Amino acid sequence: MELKKRLGCLHAHYSNIEYIENALSSYEIELIHFVDPALMYRVTSDESFKVVDAQNKVKEQIEWIAQCNVDAILITCTNYIAILQEEHLSISVPIIKIDEPYFEYISNITQPQTILFTNPATVNGTMERLNQYAYNHQKSLDIEVFVINNTFELIMQGLKQEYNQEISKFLNKIIKEDKVISVAQLSMVDASKEVEYKTSKPIINPLDTLISSVVSQLKIGKKTVVI
Repeated sequence: MELKKRLGCLHAHYSNIEYIENALSSYEIELIHFVDPALMYRVTSDESFKVVDAQNKVKEQIEWIAQCNVDAILITCTNYIAILQEEHLSISVPIIKIDEPYFEYISNITQPQTILFTNPATVNGTMERLNQYAYNHQKSLDIEVFVINNTFELIMQGLKQEYNQEISKFLNKIIKEDKVISVAQLSMVDASKEVEYKTSKPIINPLDTLISSVVSQLKIGKKTVVI
C-alpha cells in the first residue's frame, strides 16, 4: 500500500489551518501544521526587529519543517513568502507558495482587475512578486489594489465572524463594478465565497488556485469512498 504524501504547512495564523484542512480533506494526504503568529506581530509593530531578523526566522522555520519527514512544504502566508530567501535554504524539499498559482491565474486575465487585502503589511511584498511574475512571463496587468482598513486586527484577535462581515460589506459595495475581483489572502476566502454565492458573481481566491497546484505537484488522488 502506497504511503500518504505528507505536506508541512506553515501559517501565520491558526485560522488558516481550517481552510487547508477542508480543501484537501477528500485527498490522500497527511497535513502537518506549523503556526507562528508572532513573526507578523514583530514585523509590523517592532521597529527593532530588522528585515534580516525576519529572514533568519523564516529560514529557521522552513528548515525545521523540512526535517519533519515531509514531501513538500506549503507556505500560506504571503508575507512569509515575501520575506523568504529561498536561495539561502539548505533543504531539498520542494516549497509550494500559495500565491504562485494565484499569480498564474490572474496574469492570464486581460480585463481590469481589483485585488483586495486586509493586511497592509502584505501588500508591497505580494504586489512586487506579482509584478515580477508578470514580467517574467511577459504578461500585462491592469490592476487596482484596495486595502480594507482596520480589519486584519479582527482575525488576529480571533474575531473571525466580525472579520468576515467587514470583508463581505466591502465586497458587496464594489461587486457591481465592471472589474474582475480577487482576494489576495487565505483568511479572506470564506467571506468572498459567501458573497460569490449570494451575488452569483465570481470572486477569485488563492485557495481554489492552490489546490489544483498541490494535487498536481504531489501527484495525490482522491480518497477511496467505501460504500
